[in-house]
Amino acid sequence: MLPKPVHVVNEGLAFLLELLALVLLAVWGFRTGSNVAVHVLLGLGAPALMVVVWGAFAAPRARFRVPLAGVLAVKAVVFGAATAAGYAAGWHAFAIVFGVVAALNTVVAAFDRESLKNTAARAAAESAP
Repeated sequence: MLPKPVHVVNEGLAFLLELLALVLLAVWGFRTGSNVAVHVLLGLGAPALMVVVWGAFAAPRARFRVPLAGVLAVKAVVFGAATAAGYAAGWHAFAIVFGVVAALNTVVAAFDRESLKNTAARAAAESAP
């Protein structure tokens, strides 16, 4: 379990990474395609798809509860797509750093959340009659 200040910073970083993923997908979308309609469709559609998928499976209050492995798979796909989109848009160094930081943050957050869940379950079991 992470110390409280580190936990808060890591959760804040996770939110920032989610916002950056939206930006990377939008930048890629607006730069991809051969005409304005395709630019707008991809520039708005790619981030919108990310929001729908994230909200359905990976958000703290996700519409569908999936096991941790499923959440991690969704995050890997979303962050991987955002990394690839940023790289394809020409932001090579930024995309690589983003991908590495997103992967590390996701792993640390997963272990921290599981640790918190296990600590809460253990405390509940100890206080039960």
